[in-house]
Parts: sequence; structure tokens; C-alpha cells
Amino acid sequence: MGFHLKDGVYMSTLGSRIKNLRIEKRITGDELGKVLGISKSTISLYEHNKSTPDDDIKKKICAYFNVSFDWLMGISLIRNIGINQTHGKGVKIPVLGRVVAGIPIEVVEEILDYEEITPELAATGEFFALKIRDHSMEPRILDGDVVIVKRQDDVESGDIAIILVNGNEATVKRVKKQTDGITLIATNTSVYEPHFYSNKEIKKLPVQILGKTVELRGKL
Repeated sequence: MGFHLKDGVYMSTLGSRIKNLRIEKRITGDELGKVLGISKSTISLYEHNKSTPDDDIKKKICAYFNVSFDWLMGISLIRNIGINQTHGKGVKIPVLGRVVAGIPIEVVEEILDYEEITPELAATGEFFALKIRDHSMEPRILDGDVVIVKRQDDVESGDIAIILVNGNEATVKRVKKQTDGITLIATNTSVYEPHFYSNKEIKKLPVQILGKTVELRGKL
């Protein structure tokens, strides 16, 4: 699955989005080709990013899967906000498996699922969800929990944020701001002791804030 970095947010490629949509709907490449009026082999080329559909095909894909053009093109993380806001339903956002640096979302290796947020919340910015894969914020946030994240490159002191340090996998920590840097604080200090980064280290490593956690959804 391919991903690219756009404006500080990791997004899946057009091909992977088309493939995910097809798999979600549980249809074959041949079946999708018949819907769009193209061959199965062309669908395969799209999904492997070896060919790009023209605008007419893109519009057909959006209509068939009920997604926005901006979402399909990787401009927005909000999948179908226009339709959902009209009917007052929830807005779907992707649940990312992990965030790291490197390739293009080098932060995201896969979209695990989708969560819904209210249209009112979605209208306030860009959102994604992240599945937690460590124990550093226990007992507040458990391994396997999902957090809803508002995309932003800065937070207030005391906020819990998604942070990427030195290109490693993104981590969830409370941020304490100081004049000479920031301290990342975990709830479970036996796993992760508070770590201070100077302003120089923030720029050099770098230490990058990807967003602010706005909601916790515990695992079942």
C-alpha cells in the first residue's frame, strides 16, 4: 500500500484508496471495471499506481463509492463530509495503524478501519484516528485504544499530542512547553520517563507535532 506526505499529513495514494474502496465493498476488479466501463486490467493498473484514471472515471468512482473528490485525490482526510453533513450523519475518518517517517507516510503503513465523528466536529478542521500500540500512556490510554486526532502543527502546554521524533514511529505524549524547549510526558513513567527536547533539538531532529488528541475511544 502506498502513501505520500502532503502538507505535513500522511495520505494514502490514489491507487491504494481505490483498492481500499473496492475491498470494503467486497467486489472484484472485474466487477468494478464493469461498473466504470473499463477492463479489469485497467483497474489493476490504477490500484498499483501504474496508471491514473481520467477525471470522468474519478467522478464515477466517487459517485459509486459515495466519497468526495477531494478525499479520493488525497486533498482531504474527510471521506464524504458533504453528503454526511447534509443528512446529519457521522463523517468517516481513517484509523491509521502507525505513524513513522520515511516514505511517504512513512507515518502510515495502512488504514485499519474507519471511525465516525460528528459533522460539527469535522467542520472545525482535518481529522484522523490512530490506533495506539504502546503502554506509555496507561492507564489513561491503553494499548489497542483508538484516539481521534485533529491535525495541527502546534498544541497548548498540557495537551496530549501525536508527535514524531527523529523520523521514528509517532508517539502519543502530553506536551509541556518551556521557553527553552518542550518536555514529552507519559502517564506510565515506568515505560517512558519525561524527556526534554531543547529548541535546537526540536529543529535538528526534528520533533514534529502532527496533531492534538481530542477524543479517546477505548477498545472493546
